[in-house]
Amino acid sequence: MRFYAARMASADEIRDEARTWLSEHWHRERPLIEWRNLLADTGWGTLSWPAEWHGRGLPPSMDAVVAREFDAVGAVGVAAGVSMYLVAPTLLAHADDDQKQRHLRPILTGEHKWCQLFSEPTNGSDLAGLVTRADRDGDEWIVNGQKVWNSGAHKARFGILMARTNWDVPKHQGISYFLIPMEQPGVEVRPLRQMNGHATFNEVFFEDARVPGNELVGNPGDGWRIGLTTLTHERAAVATRRPRYPVDGGPTVERAKQESDEYFATYKWYPQRAGRANLVIPEAERTGRVDDPVVRQQIARVETLRRISSWTTQRARAARAAGKPPGPEGSLTKLNMSVTARACHVAHTMIAGSMGMLVGPGSNSDGIVSEILMSTPAMSIAGGTDEIQRNIIGERVLGLPKEPDDAKEIPYKDARRN
Repeated sequence: MRFYAARMASADEIRDEARTWLSEHWHRERPLIEWRNLLADTGWGTLSWPAEWHGRGLPPSMDAVVAREFDAVGAVGVAAGVSMYLVAPTLLAHADDDQKQRHLRPILTGEHKWCQLFSEPTNGSDLAGLVTRADRDGDEWIVNGQKVWNSGAHKARFGILMARTNWDVPKHQGISYFLIPMEQPGVEVRPLRQMNGHATFNEVFFEDARVPGNELVGNPGDGWRIGLTTLTHERAAVATRRPRYPVDGGPTVERAKQESDEYFATYKWYPQRAGRANLVIPEAERTGRVDDPVVRQQIARVETLRRISSWTTQRARAARAAGKPPGPEGSLTKLNMSVTARACHVAHTMIAGSMGMLVGPGSNSDGIVSEILMSTPAMSIAGGTDEIQRNIIGERVLGLPKEPDDAKEIPYKDARRN
């Protein structure tokens, strides 16, 4: 049963009901898609979502309560990834009922993979300066332009797309938000090879790609407002953990693990991007640099920043558990992670010296240190640059004057652009 009563059920009541429900319905041989459809039907996979959209309308704090019961019996949850962390919250907040009906369930079950199509090569962190355009053509929109840094675009069935639909208004007002089908002739996805040897990201080219009229979210010109919802969840999701599955959990768990391994293989270098603070002391001990007073001072700085970042992340999670939407604190968390990554970069450089340039077997931690040194600069760029995070903190948290930008006041067709 779902909780429709006027009195909100207690954590103990929800825990007991979840335990009973799992004992009756969780089977380790159940097909994964069948199990996740059951989660969508009953709301046990997304408790804090509205009851009419595959949830149970409970406070976000109850998600952790039920998650512990799932872990206790080794039960699989809903699908993870960009689709769940970014797309679904945006759809819940802004999509119409038809769009929610068509897209939310396949996101929960993992049948539909999504990608994010925001950044462009000519504008970088000035997202509102995008020039990919969408022009109305009867009941459809025709898209032309280019996006970049698109994780998972090569496997995505749909993408969340911000495109310019009006050039006669200031830049923030002329953007619209679309749900674009990726499997069509007008969409070309090309992988980007990184200096650390991975190919995590893609660039996406649109040439007369088509978007059905019913895949416009909100109204034309609402794109910036809707996009901010996605970006807020993106910053909150930077530290999202990969799901953990029990060993020998049965066929259902094994299938979910395979799905997770395939998805997160794209992000296997992300721990190195964050600086691997956990390796700083072991590397210092292994190389005999742990007694160097200058090295020890940098190690202390890394540990200080790591703990501060951890506390900020905990505060953000506590706010979400209390039902508060992600806010500017996400920018603080993101900025802390960048500062910590740079401090780790310095520490690993001091410890490894020139050996840090070596890769492959026999090098420092079998090449992990060199991968850290090549990957940490990405932390200051991905998910919004450090400069953008400082602007957000300054303007929205501290109330400082906004950065001058004439494109905010005049038609974008008349504004200076890259």
